[in-house]
Amino acid sequence: MNNLGLPPATSFRPLWLRILMQSLHAAWKAGVLPPADMCPQRLRAMAEAETGLSADSIDRDFFETQLAVLLQDLHGAARLSDFGRLVAHGSILKVMKERLWFEALLTAHPEIDAIELAPPIIVVGPMRSGSTRMQRLLASDPAHDALRLFEAQCPVPGPKVRAALMRGRTDPRIAQVRHALRFVTAINPAIGHIHPTGPLEVDEELGLNEQSLSGALIEAQRRVPGFARHCEAVSQLPVYQRLKRLLKLRAWLNGSDPARPLVLKTPQHMQDMDALLRVFPEAHYLFLHREPVAVVASGASLAWNQMVVQSDDVDPHWVGAEWLHKTAHRMVVTARARERIAAGKQFDLHFDEVGQDWRHAVARVYAWMGRELRPDALRAMEAYVARAAAQHGFDRHRYRLEDYGLCAGGVRERLLPLDAMGAG
Repeated sequence: MNNLGLPPATSFRPLWLRILMQSLHAAWKAGVLPPADMCPQRLRAMAEAETGLSADSIDRDFFETQLAVLLQDLHGAARLSDFGRLVAHGSILKVMKERLWFEALLTAHPEIDAIELAPPIIVVGPMRSGSTRMQRLLASDPAHDALRLFEAQCPVPGPKVRAALMRGRTDPRIAQVRHALRFVTAINPAIGHIHPTGPLEVDEELGLNEQSLSGALIEAQRRVPGFARHCEAVSQLPVYQRLKRLLKLRAWLNGSDPARPLVLKTPQHMQDMDALLRVFPEAHYLFLHREPVAVVASGASLAWNQMVVQSDDVDPHWVGAEWLHKTAHRMVVTARARERIAAGKQFDLHFDEVGQDWRHAVARVYAWMGRELRPDALRAMEAYVARAAAQHGFDRHRYRLEDYGLCAGGVRERLLPLDAMGAG
């Protein structure tokens, strides 16, 4: 352990992974295998060769700018290990291939864009504010809909997956995501404790935003300060326009009823409220609040535990400062945006209220939405709570604010006024 109470990043390298990477590195050096390439031109050529497609005109300029800024950090500030470079290469290549498949599907099936989605219920709150719990509670209601993790992580199935689905087989993306989760948690089991999930669990739409190389999924896994500031400063409207079209694609693929409102959530929405409001002006916005010291400490812990999977040099003090900044920035953006939301379309809920009596908290949410909380919905929510407690427990994530170079007084001084400003 180092003097901050955190293990060194290199301790998150099981023997099997070290052996695997040594073999890969030797193969790269000998020219037996091509190295993990992060050249944008060669990545695009690989995506086109593997898909047999060459178009990609939807928000192409936006995507190319995002990619250029991201690659600057991936080649420098991120301090990626060989394994981290391999993961980054694979992630970008996957996105490029899925973008090509997406455009081909929209061209072949214009009825996808014609789908009318019901105004969603959007849970908005900082990382670690209980947004996952609230999303899964509301999504348990049969009258609502939500993405499962495998749909969020692999939003555009390739031809082989679509062929399997047409033959009535189990969606291959479920197994793909299950294997990926096992792989990552085998490297650092803490990730599974911090955000318990599974391929069939309701989860956030981060993977849909990643289709535009935007934001939170990328920033929480790697040190990319230049990219983070770029995403904060540049309108992310193309991200949310694509996200909505991806939600239409999902409804088309699985035959779900678009009249059932989706329950959406990701902390990234806080910093992208302007784009979110333009794309979903009729949504119900449920704003979550939590004591700021817990929000920042838990968020920093989540980011640090993910970053050490891909880098051998992760500074916890930098992580703490970055997540304090991000939390403050998101609160400011959200507070300003809320001035433009009709009073009846927004509602505030505190983390502790849900923890003390989630049934009462949910009943208040339904009363605000003007919807009946039916007995079958309540039973489904109770089943979710029991299953989550049995499978994951609710108190396994341990973290200390001091490990990230922060003090409670300083965090409260900066964030409490912002939280009050953003409360409805």
